[in-house]
Amino acid sequence: MLWGILIFSGLLLVVTLFRHKHTFQWIGYLCLHIAFAAFLLYILNLFGPYTRLEVPLNLATVGTVSVLGVPGLLMLVALKLWVV
Repeated sequence: MLWGILIFSGLLLVVTLFRHKHTFQWIGYLCLHIAFAAFLLYILNLFGPYTRLEVPLNLATVGTVSVLGVPGLLMLVALKLWVV
């Protein structure tokens, strides 16, 4: 019963989102931020052997950098240097 309600409400959400013309712009904007965050983390890890600094490329770090941008990346670097 609960799974049926979850699936039905999810389908209603998708239908509601795709009714508006700005939804595709929003999805594209979100994908662009995620790709840029993954690229920044990849570049940081590419220079890892030289700087001895590696931040893992996972959902949490990509999400942090995609929401906060470059300050989020610097925050992860500072956290990595301070904690580990």
